[in-house]
Amino acid sequence: MTAAAAATLEVRGLTKEFGRRPPVRAVDDVSFALRPGTITGLVGESGSGKSTVARLLSRLYSPSGGSILFGGEDVSRTALRRYRSEVQMIFQDPFASLNPVKKVQHHLERPLRIHGIASRGDVDAVVHDLLRTVGLVPPATIAQKYPHQLSGGQRQRVAIARALAVKPSVVLADEPISMLDVSIRIGLLNLMADLKKDLGIAFLYITHDIASARYIADEVLVMYAGRIVEQGPTDDVLQDPLHAYTKLLLSAVPSPEPGGHRELLVRARRPSTDGELVEARPGHFVRQPTT
Repeated sequence: MTAAAAATLEVRGLTKEFGRRPPVRAVDDVSFALRPGTITGLVGESGSGKSTVARLLSRLYSPSGGSILFGGEDVSRTALRRYRSEVQMIFQDPFASLNPVKKVQHHLERPLRIHGIASRGDVDAVVHDLLRTVGLVPPATIAQKYPHQLSGGQRQRVAIARALAVKPSVVLADEPISMLDVSIRIGLLNLMADLKKDLGIAFLYITHDIASARYIADEVLVMYAGRIVEQGPTDDVLQDPLHAYTKLLLSAVPSPEPGGHRELLVRARRPSTDGELVEARPGHFVRQPTT
């Protein structure tokens, strides 16, 4: 696979094991690159290793093997505070990610102060700008609210604003819409798409919902049992999948056509994760058993 010269964040052979007797390999030899102004979707079922990848990239976990490069530099040699000013994370649960006894102002002001981004006199203006950026208005009113006074969608927008406060190059969004009402999910997806375009942020969008990945992602990584089994441009991978697991995921998605249906695939054996990723089409890679 060719290296991406323009990559902001690059992962090479990333591996994570838990336990000792024997260890469980949650992430197994994963490689990919995140590029500026691009949303990369990481899709797979629960337990596939997606969230572990996010925690490795955010340095909440240390890898058992492989490397993470930011700007071509191994992040293990980068100060944690400096790294986290460039790589931010949005968590799944907007109800647990905000301190219930602190106002929105506190949640957005804190990263500004920690990273020395705004002076005392400028803090309010910067906080209000962040709230406008994520569509929360009027900002002066929203800033003085507590989390319980906001809807789930509004809380997740506050979490996004907090991530943006340090002007990151990369945002890791771990199932950011899964706990929200269906009616407001599209607004969050559109917001991330706008931020990608307007700010040039590289997003890793982690989800079990392959339909939302199709809507928002420029490229897709399909993960199963800790390994990437297929990856490439979203349209190529999801319109004409090559790996059995990708086909299985897609067969479970309801057809958007009125009265339409898809044939549900049922497999008695688990899809294979053996072999190497090979380029089956330009930019489209699939894991194939070696012969």
